[in-house]
Amino acid sequence: MNTIYSKINDILKERGSCALCTVVSTSGSTPMKAGAKMIVCDNRDIVGTIGGGDLEKKVIENAIEVIIQKKSEQFNHNLLQQHAMCCGGKVTIFIDYIQRAERLYVFGAGHVGRALSTLASALNFEVFVIDERRSEMNKLIPSDINKIQMSYKDILPTLPFDENTYTAIMTRDHAMDREILSFCIEKQNAYIGMIGSKRKVEITKKMFVSGGICTEQKFNEIDTPMGIDINAHSPEEIAVSILARMIMIKNKTKAKKSSITHQLLSRESL
Repeated sequence: MNTIYSKINDILKERGSCALCTVVSTSGSTPMKAGAKMIVCDNRDIVGTIGGGDLEKKVIENAIEVIIQKKSEQFNHNLLQQHAMCCGGKVTIFIDYIQRAERLYVFGAGHVGRALSTLASALNFEVFVIDERRSEMNKLIPSDINKIQMSYKDILPTLPFDENTYTAIMTRDHAMDREILSFCIEKQNAYIGMIGSKRKVEITKKMFVSGGICTEQKFNEIDTPMGIDINAHSPEEIAVSILARMIMIKNKTKAKKSSITHQLLSRESL
């Protein structure tokens, strides 16, 4: 069944965010009754209707602002006074900002990997933990974490990467970490990090640059050693430092996209 919610899922896969406009209450004569829904995309494309006319035009404008501000909001409309619509009733519309969750790949279900996955899941990342070891995967508790018990060599070619993908590499083996990193480094990512000591990082950097895997500049873009320096010691503290870095990048990226969208819309209104 092709419901409006399946349409939302399709839009989120393509565009990353949208707004769902729902008529929550009406009084008097109105074109649509409570429950009517309309999806608005950031390019003003719509799916569904909440009544047409000047009301719908204004709701689309409100929805674009909700997308820019990333904040859901309720709006009241007097159809006669505000929109010169002869039906003359009143409509309350709730506009819900909907955003696709950031996808996080955690390579390695060890102590830090499990701690990071649990924290990231609580903060609405769509988490995928990849490890071929059943014993470690069985220790993952949250039910909303996607567990992929496979060899990284088998799973890597099948994984989708885009601008909302976060990749954390922390397997049990240095060579394995490097192989995963060499695959992921040229993929589209919002964030890519590899756990390790400063010595491990310097050795990996020399190997990658001398081997032509990437430039020094490209390697320096990787978060390695991973996380913000908070003098972390326990797996949980290390996970907090890594997630803090991811959140910082996520929020900076969203702010930049919001600024660009706002500038484009301002130019359109001139």
